[in-house]
Amino acid sequence: MAMSQDRLHRWQDRRARRMAELPWLGQETRAGRRPVWFARNELLVLTDHRQSAERVLGGLGHTDRVSETVVAPGLLRLTADGLDVPAAARRVREAAARDGDDRTVAAPNHVFVSTPFEHGGPFGPPQPAAQPTLLPAVAKPRRDVPVMVIDTGVWRASPLPAHAYTATPADLETDTDVDDDGVLDGDVGHANFIIGVIAAQTGKADVRAVRVLDTFGLCTEADLITSFARVTDEKLINLSLGGYTLDDQPPLALAVALGGLLAGRDRLVVAAAGNDGLRDRAFWPAAFAGTAQPWAGQVVAVAAHDGKNLCDWSNAGPWVTVIAPGEDITSTFVKHDQFPTGWAMWSGTSFATPHVVGLLAEQVARTGSTEVALKTVLATAAQRRIGGYPGLS
Repeated sequence: MAMSQDRLHRWQDRRARRMAELPWLGQETRAGRRPVWFARNELLVLTDHRQSAERVLGGLGHTDRVSETVVAPGLLRLTADGLDVPAAARRVREAAARDGDDRTVAAPNHVFVSTPFEHGGPFGPPQPAAQPTLLPAVAKPRRDVPVMVIDTGVWRASPLPAHAYTATPADLETDTDVDDDGVLDGDVGHANFIIGVIAAQTGKADVRAVRVLDTFGLCTEADLITSFARVTDEKLINLSLGGYTLDDQPPLALAVALGGLLAGRDRLVVAAAGNDGLRDRAFWPAAFAGTAQPWAGQVVAVAAHDGKNLCDWSNAGPWVTVIAPGEDITSTFVKHDQFPTGWAMWSGTSFATPHVVGLLAEQVARTGSTEVALKTVLATAAQRRIGGYPGLS
């Protein structure tokens, strides 16, 4: 069901205004390209390139008042007021290349989002939906297949049964209008919707909700990797978020963190391909699936179809692993005056992603192995290609 274009454009304009008003949010925009969003004044750098980074910052006029924090083992965050972050990152990389190190040794603290205006997440606003006649059977958790949904907070006022997930008080959300403008925030109910999609596919997933995105769907790269520290025995991790990076290079902090999360472990990260309709640009972290990283096969990049074709708004590319239903999906939302049933219809690679997570959980419950589960799901998808990609229904 197509939404009013006027409604969509008004919603997108509101997202743009919201992001433009955030004083900590910087961007680099090039003609004909989607913006790269990052945290102002912050540079991420590998520890062994710290001295080079300090020389670069000095050359840019930052000789003092540079603060330093450890983001993860081997990774530092340097902060300086007024720092030209893209220029600093490129200069540190150039210095490393002259020394024979071709790694991405420095990068902005990229901002990943789950809103449709710039990157990833849902395409357009949710629309109220009637309660389905046949509700998904949500089994009480038995730790069959531990799943983590790293996303917005979860709203308790929802048709989603409380036993469908676990969440700490810090992972719950109560406010639907944080900026008090009288309009439902753009990503309210995003995690509820995702968990409902998983529940519609399987009763075997024991979902743990972890909050990293705000109600407008934003988080920094450093925020995201900090959330990985909460992973315990989860086999499947749903990331319905992402973004573009400086010079389209793999995001530095995420590469380090995902290596620690996946290498040598029986675990998969399932990530959304994004919703800008691009076919020629990597969208991270999903695009790690197409890299030469030793753990790249443990990242499942998910594009969206409408039942017959690749959605024109879905990103795609050689890094996409599989394509799944993502248009006009009905799932659990939040109970609100604008959504009296607590159900909504929404579209986006955000919701194709948990569809795949649910199917994988079913197979992990049967086989005990994420590697075997992924092979089984991809073998099924290979029987039906949609838009040139293995397709799930």
